[in-house]
Amino acid sequence: AASRMADQTEEERIAELKKRRTFRKYAYRGVDLDQLLDLSSEQMMDLFPCRVRRRFNRGLKRKPLALVKRLRGAKKAAPPNEKPVTVKTHLRNMIIVPEMIGSVVGVYNGKSFTTVEIKPEMIGHYLGEFSISYKPVRHGRPGIGA
Repeated sequence: AASRMADQTEEERIAELKKRRTFRKYAYRGVDLDQLLDLSSEQMMDLFPCRVRRRFNRGLKRKPLALVKRLRGAKKAAPPNEKPVTVKTHLRNMIIVPEMIGSVVGVYNGKSFTTVEIKPEMIGHYLGEFSISYKPVRHGRPGIGA
C-alpha cells in the first residue's frame, strides 16, 4: 500500500510540473525573447519581413523615435511588476519592435484611443492592427424603412 501511495504522489508531482510548464517561451522566427532584446537594429532587421525592412531602411523619422522615447520613460517610471502608464499616440503605422514589449499604448482610431498592451506576439505588426477604426457591419438587422 505504501508503494502505491508513493507512486500516486510521484504522479501528482509530475502533473503539477506539467501544469506549471504549460506556457511556452516565445520566440520570434526562432529567436528567443531575451535574445531579441539584445540584438542590434541591423541584426533585428534581418529577422523582419520585407515591408518592415524597407520601412526601417528608409529611416526612422522624428515622431516614431519620440514615441519610443516616451514608452521608455513610462516603463522606467512604473513600479516593478506593474503596468506602465498609457502613452497615447496617433501613429497607427508604427511597427512594433521588441523594445516596446510590456508597454501600454493608446492607439487612436479616428474617434478614441484604444488601449493596447504590447505582447511579444505583436512584434513586426503595426499598432493600427490592434485598434479597429470602423464598426463592423452587422448584417440582417432591420434599419430605417424596414
